[in-house]
Amino acid sequence: MRTPHTASTSVVALALALLATLAPARAQAAADPLQRDADALRDSGVTGVSVRVDRPRGTRTVRSGVGDLRTGAPVPPAEYIRIGSTTKTYVAAVVLQLVGEGRLSLEDRVERWLPGVVRGSGNDGRRITVRQLLQHTSGLPDYVADVVPELSAAGYLKHRSTTYTSAQRVAFAMTHPPVFEPGARWEYSNTNYILAGMVIEAVTGKGWDEEVRERILRPLRLTRTYAPGDDPRLPRPHARNYQEFGTGDGAGARTTFTDTTLAYLPFDGDADGSMISTTADTNRFFSALLGGRLLAPAQLAEMLRTVAVPDSPGEVPGSRYGLGIGWTPLTCGGGYWGHSGSGFGFLAWPGTTRDGRTSVTVAVHSRPGDEQTAVRQIRATTDLVDHALCATRPGEHRGK
Repeated sequence: MRTPHTASTSVVALALALLATLAPARAQAAADPLQRDADALRDSGVTGVSVRVDRPRGTRTVRSGVGDLRTGAPVPPAEYIRIGSTTKTYVAAVVLQLVGEGRLSLEDRVERWLPGVVRGSGNDGRRITVRQLLQHTSGLPDYVADVVPELSAAGYLKHRSTTYTSAQRVAFAMTHPPVFEPGARWEYSNTNYILAGMVIEAVTGKGWDEEVRERILRPLRLTRTYAPGDDPRLPRPHARNYQEFGTGDGAGARTTFTDTTLAYLPFDGDADGSMISTTADTNRFFSALLGGRLLAPAQLAEMLRTVAVPDSPGEVPGSRYGLGIGWTPLTCGGGYWGHSGSGFGFLAWPGTTRDGRTSVTVAVHSRPGDEQTAVRQIRATTDLVDHALCATRPGEHRGK
């Protein structure tokens, strides 16, 4: 039998051994700004984080947290991720390619391509242009609330396998009045990109996902990016995604995480946000787009012509929105381009310099249930992107 003294000595020895083991890792993280920022994002309450930065002088990847709460396994390298609304940039690029080919115009009325689809409750496709769809200035109501009847773990599990056609999603939106007159201001609405996908099909005779595959994914050899349709699974390797349902009290109390790795098909299955990718493929896509490899100069200029976006909690003040892509100011001057994507249990945040030479994508594998924590986590994410891009060589980040 050990005496209290010898037991205490053993505990101290064990603690010292653990500290000796952890000290090098902590010292390395302190000396590595990218790892430090990923750890700060983890410490904000995120279960797992992966980051990739591609620069002319090389690539950096870091991970933090765990990829599976049950087993404690780390976030896997080169993992598949859901990119959510980042899908919108791919869709907008296809529409702009069609514009460049003379097959449609940004000033075409939605009614020309989708007769009778945008009607009801004061909505009128005869007054809305394709540009306004891509720019989120159409005033169309968002359908998403209609397909989330129960914002709870039970609701996610009950409704996650329900599927809708694009026309059904638009029909949900048409039961609500317009948010504002077309062109009057900016407000994000997923309905816009459901319609953009339908316009692509009306023009080409092929689904938006097929056009994205043929026009973007294959030419760029983005072999790990795809639209899964109604398949809710993530391919391996992947971290598990977790959603906190409920609000908590904003003071440290946490609601239970629900595993939401399987897609919520009512809003994870269409042109507004269904695609799966990797951080490497996402960086490659935005680098090619900003580098002029996907669009002719005239169409790229249209995409990057922005309107002001109202400031929102957690996000960077002064952000702007073009056609399927956003611009965010950097603390070191200039700004970066990208389009975040989120859903139950995940957040993807890509950013690329105007010349396309430096890209970063952050993948976050959980989402909180209370607004204060959500704001804190988004700030940690935007800080990470800002620091990574501002660490580039002078001039790489310039340009609006």
